Amino acid sequence: MKIAFIIYQGMTVLDFVGVYDPLIRLKTMGFMPELSWDICAIFQEVSDENGLRLLPTKINESIQEYDMIIVPGGVRTHLQKLVSSTHFIEWLRTAHSIPLKASVCTGSLLLGEAGFLKGKKATTHPSAFNELKKYCESVVADRIVDEGDVITARGVTSSIDLGLYLCEKLAGSEVKDKIRQQMDYQQVIG
Repeated sequence: MKIAFIIYQGMTVLDFVGVYDPLIRLKTMGFMPELSWDICAIFQEVSDENGLRLLPTKINESIQEYDMIIVPGGVRTHLQKLVSSTHFIEWLRTAHSIPLKASVCTGSLLLGEAGFLKGKKATTHPSAFNELKKYCESVVADRIVDEGDVITARGVTSSIDLGLYLCEKLAGSEVKDKIRQQMDYQQVIG
């Protein structure tokens, strides 16, 4: 299992870290020693909306080799630039054959622009429900929406829930519960 965590200018860091932390515990706690991941971007350095800098491990390379991609949400003005950025969207579309695509918060708008939500239900931050409507069959207010090959999570704090949900999907409920307990996380979806 190889995961691509997508990062970009203006992203919300908790959207990324909330999923990243439980998922990498699959490896660090010994449940999936074969798990690997990369932090992928189209730029050499990425800053969140407040200037926190992140360095990707893969830069402007195709993401089609992964088993899963995870796309965080971000500040709307930055997202609008990305949605209209042919380069970023074409790069994201290289993930079309990946078995599992997931997003947190407004990251679903990027999955939608890439064409991954057609005919599917999806969710996002409630403030972006109307924007999401043009990309999917229906917008759902659920915390996590699993459509098989695409899973979307609602607002920023749902990133932890999504991370644990994906742990369960990959390794079962007993492993998810052990990771949740190690994180001392009380609420969990799924």
